[in-house]
Amino acid sequence: MQQAPWPGQGAVDPGLDQKPPHAYDLIKFWVEFLEAELSGISIRVQQMEEGGAQLAARFIAALLEELSGGEACDPAPLEPVAHELLASGRVCGFAAYSLERPVGVLMLNECAAVYAGGRFGEITELYVEPDWRSQGVAAALVSAAAEHGRKQGWKRLEVGAPDQPAWQRTLAFYQRCGFSEVGPRLRCLL
Repeated sequence: MQQAPWPGQGAVDPGLDQKPPHAYDLIKFWVEFLEAELSGISIRVQQMEEGGAQLAARFIAALLEELSGGEACDPAPLEPVAHELLASGRVCGFAAYSLERPVGVLMLNECAAVYAGGRFGEITELYVEPDWRSQGVAAALVSAAAEHGRKQGWKRLEVGAPDQPAWQRTLAFYQRCGFSEVGPRLRCLL
C-alpha cells in the first residue's frame, strides 16, 4: 500500500524509516489541513505584548505594500515605532493565529473626542494574509478589538477605510461588522 505523498514531493516509500526533509513543517501542514477538514478552521486571537512589535511591523509592511499597489515596504523602520506604541499603553495590537502561525494583525489606538462621548478606539491597521481572507480572521480580530473596547469603557470604535471604489470590499467588510460610513477622512502631514 502506497502512502500519500508529502506536499511538494512524490510518493513516500512505506519502508523508509527516515523522516523527509523539513519534517516539522510537513507535520504542521498536515495538522493544519486535518484540523480545517475535520472541525473547520480554528483561529485564535491574542493581544500582543511589547515583543509583538516585529510581527506587527511585518504585517503592517505587507498592508502598506498592498495599499500602495505593490511598492515594496521594509518592515525594519516600522518595528521600533510599533515597539514604542505597544509600550505606551495607548495602543494595543491583536494577532490572529491558525495553530501557532500568525495569519492576521489588528492595531487599535485609544482616542478621545467630545463628539464620541469621551474615549474611544480607532482601528489603525488591519491586515490578513491573502490566503486567509474570507475565512473569519478579520472578523475575529475586529471582535477582539470590540471586546477590548467594552472593557475599557469605550462607546465606539472607528476605522478609516481605504480609497473607494478601489477598496469597496474592505468597506463592505466593515459595514458587515456593524460600522457605518460617517464621511471622508482627511490628513495634514506635520
